[in-house]
Amino acid sequence: MIRIALIDDHVIVRAGFRALLESQTDLNVVAEGATVEEGIALLDALSIDVLVVDITMRNDSGLALLEHATRHHPQVGCLMMSMHEGMTYVHEALRRGALGYATKAAAPDELAKGIRAVAAAQSFLSSDLALEVPGPNHAGLTPREIEVLVLLAKGRQPKQVAADLRISTKTAYVHRSHLLEKLGLRSDLELYRFALAAGLLSLETRHD
Repeated sequence: MIRIALIDDHVIVRAGFRALLESQTDLNVVAEGATVEEGIALLDALSIDVLVVDITMRNDSGLALLEHATRHHPQVGCLMMSMHEGMTYVHEALRRGALGYATKAAAPDELAKGIRAVAAAQSFLSSDLALEVPGPNHAGLTPREIEVLVLLAKGRQPKQVAADLRISTKTAYVHRSHLLEKLGLRSDLELYRFALAAGLLSLETRHD
């Protein structure tokens, strides 16, 4: 059974999510909260597998709760839910440690799929977002591969990428190899040019 905490400042939204999730035999909503402070208290007090967080709340950002969870409860998987569909929000959530991101406009079963993926330590984007990942010839990249691509494009070495994403150095090298193969590229410089053309990062100086 996957133990879930829902953090959203709209009671009716939480009620709808709870009803949807508890119709699934493997999902159990053990707690709800409306603020970042309530979310932190729940994380510190309960055993939770997946934290579902609204990225924008009235008085704070769900990103603050995401950072607390990543720093103090790394065993908890975080899935961001939001009305925001722009890839800027997605990239920022993933950069700060979220494993998944789903919009509130996504199909109802997307939330359950996302929670199961995050509970299994897998990356997840709702299908409406996956179709919007920009750039030529990289629709087949996973959210994790996009994270690795951006870090490599910024001049990070695989060992640094591994530390940033909390994966093994071997896994970082495997991701790099897969990226080069999937995109038909030959070097980190070409990865940088590709990521820039795809709109995945702004024009900046590399520090190789």
